[in-house]
Amino acid sequence: MGDEPASEDDTLLHSEKEFHDAAKRNDTARMEELIKRGVDIKAKNNTERTALHWAAGAGNVDAVRLLLDHDVPVDDEDSFGMNALLLSAWFGHLHVLHILVNAGAKINCVNKNGRNLLHCAAQKGHLRVMEFIMEDLEDVCVDQTDKMDRTAFHLAAEHGQLEVVEFLIRHGCSHSAKDKEKDTALHLAAKNGHLSVLQKIVDVGVDLDEKNLEGLTCLHLAAEGGHSDCVKLLLAAGADVNVQTQKKMNCLHYAALHGYEEIARILVDAGIHVDAVNHQNASATHLAVLQNFPALVKLLIDAECDLDIPDNQGKTSLDVAARGNHINLADMIIKADRFYKWEKDNLNSDSNSWVAKHLTFKQDHRVETQHIRSVMWRLATKYLKPGEWKKLAHYWKFTDAHIRAIEQQWTGTASYREHGHRMLLIWLHGVIMAGENPVKGLYEGLVGIGRRDLAESIRKKANADPASPKKCTAM
Repeated sequence: MGDEPASEDDTLLHSEKEFHDAAKRNDTARMEELIKRGVDIKAKNNTERTALHWAAGAGNVDAVRLLLDHDVPVDDEDSFGMNALLLSAWFGHLHVLHILVNAGAKINCVNKNGRNLLHCAAQKGHLRVMEFIMEDLEDVCVDQTDKMDRTAFHLAAEHGQLEVVEFLIRHGCSHSAKDKEKDTALHLAAKNGHLSVLQKIVDVGVDLDEKNLEGLTCLHLAAEGGHSDCVKLLLAAGADVNVQTQKKMNCLHYAALHGYEEIARILVDAGIHVDAVNHQNASATHLAVLQNFPALVKLLIDAECDLDIPDNQGKTSLDVAARGNHINLADMIIKADRFYKWEKDNLNSDSNSWVAKHLTFKQDHRVETQHIRSVMWRLATKYLKPGEWKKLAHYWKFTDAHIRAIEQQWTGTASYREHGHRMLLIWLHGVIMAGENPVKGLYEGLVGIGRRDLAESIRKKANADPASPKKCTAM
């Protein structure tokens, strides 16, 4: 015909490309015109697709009939192993599927992933196509697997196709078949957050704690995916909240890793072991700190997590916060650690303690503490000598780890000022939480480190200032 290639990256001639395009839009008049002019009706593009592929994929009945009338090969595969029959199942074109089957298309065909007609229709949710395949075609096995050992049930669950899932269950599919990753349909529904599908599979009665190749259960996958409704459903159905993977990760580890606060709260309420450690001896608190999720760290502190657990490198969550330059988190952990110890020494309370209800980390900007905060700023920046803030810290029972964490930020000849001010603010938080008098505590601390001069100066100013009465215990 003397026409040129359609484009540099296409193997079709102009006329052949036009023929393919006519098949796509069901323009049989143009197709017949091109056939009369001698176009190659079997021509393939750069992905090995023929006009029949396009017509079948688009559901163009007239174009498909025309091509079959001109004896085009019905089973030709494209570079993905898809023939016209598989494409019609994939796109849900039942009428085209009928025509191709009647024209002698092989019904036991599979694509390069090993997926058959049932797989293609199931993944895309084409129920009427599924019904035809199961009820009108012979030798179709409901549990046939693809190259990943996935059945149609796997694919329907993975893609949230509820009607197909129900259809396959009615047709007796295996509920617990495993793919090469040892995932069941339940795993895939949980991983992708398909709540209604998950509920349906749970209702037919499967092992909720079945593990895949990495030791993950459906609950792990729901938690890792951030699917809180699925987590609730599985827990209500009796899934083991404390199950661990091969790397000893529990669901709280995954929530902490991704900052899923709602899921973490659900898990804590369900009784998960807050202090469980993974293969690196890291707790959920370690991971939440490492990823810098303050709200999640606060939640774990409220759940009275153990802040002293060292990971495989000997690092506590405080060490991780300091090293990661997460100043707010480091201060939060020090405050919590000091309050836990104060509570233990003073209240001897049980696990339903005052801490969970009242421990707060909000910065104090109240008028009542304005004077003492101003005093502490001047003290740290003008009057305390290098090293004296550490003496005060030790006097007030800050640990060496607390001091190291405070020192991690800012270096230089004047950095002791920032360190001292930070320590004083942390100390003030504890004094207020304990309902004690900050002026009295500051006075005693300064006397304790041999700075009576500063102690007396502060007391005089406090006594002279009506805004700073001795009844600071009310703060």
